Amino acid sequence: MRRTLEGTKIKRQHVSGFRARMATPGGQEVLNRRRAKGRHKLAITGSKRA
Repeated sequence: MRRTLEGTKIKRQHVSGFRARMATPGGQEVLNRRRAKGRHKLAITGSKRA
């Protein structure tokens, strides 16, 4: 049985993935701020495919 508030990877990607950030001017600002700060990861990453 699944828990009540368990998230899904697809929804998480759609909301806060790299392509979601790049799609809007505000999201691009977020990425630019993270680049300026020197973040290693700019946005969350999806699962690795084989």
